[in-house]
Amino acid sequence: MFNTQQRLGILLLVLLNVCLLCGYFYVSFSEEKLFDVSSSEILQLQANLDSLREIAIEERKPKQYPFNPNYLTDYKAYTLNVPSESFDKLKAFRKQNKWINSVADFQKVTGVSDSLLETISPLFKFPDWVTNPRPKRTIKSWASSSEEKPYQDKIDLNMANIAELKKIYGIGEALSNRIVAYREKLGGFNSDAQLSNVWGLDEAVEKRVLGSFTVKTPKEIQKINLQVASASDIATIPGISFELAVSIWEFVKLRDGIISLTELEKIEKLSPSKFKLITLYLYVE
Repeated sequence: MFNTQQRLGILLLVLLNVCLLCGYFYVSFSEEKLFDVSSSEILQLQANLDSLREIAIEERKPKQYPFNPNYLTDYKAYTLNVPSESFDKLKAFRKQNKWINSVADFQKVTGVSDSLLETISPLFKFPDWVTNPRPKRTIKSWASSSEEKPYQDKIDLNMANIAELKKIYGIGEALSNRIVAYREKLGGFNSDAQLSNVWGLDEAVEKRVLGSFTVKTPKEIQKINLQVASASDIATIPGISFELAVSIWEFVKLRDGIISLTELEKIEKLSPSKFKLITLYLYVE
């Protein structure tokens, strides 16, 4: 027989065996995976990492900025993978002081492949005057307006309207309005010479106007006898300042009168156009 202490030892041993058997049957000792690498979360994370890696690679590449292909340098050609023979052709072309003005011109001169051209052409930047040229003005219309038309084909300057005057090269809104306003101030033109008195109308533009217009219905002018006229009388002539009127009056008085208006051409202040103008308003007897 076992004593009490031995019986307790046997009982503990039995209990230990029972516990071990339970652990064997009810506890799984297989290796459990910590995470599933094929899960959607892991795949998304991997995709994000790949995207960041590609961005980092792109940022490390040399920056490419728009440029004018006429000024392509050795280094730029190298970074763009332009063949050396193509670059040499470009340099030879530019030494002739010739210019490339389009993508097609670049390929024609350098002979680069279509695939390379497709890659680098988006970087080409030509000057605005090449990409957006201003429309060429037609000289033909200007020339026709400056040609002298036959008298019968000309428009009466006293009947011309603003729209007709503006057809002449050099006559815009302002000048056409001034011509009409001056005509109304005079009550009508008496001679083509009066057109020169319109402010801002230079000789070249006046000539173009008179190539298409002329006075066909002259307004009658009451002429002044220069022999008895005062400076104030002379100053009433349109376009003649009081200072010039005094010079004319003094010229006549110092000579006790003149025989012909042509003598007035000796006055320094009297320009040929002004002389032609005053002959419309003065006479001598």
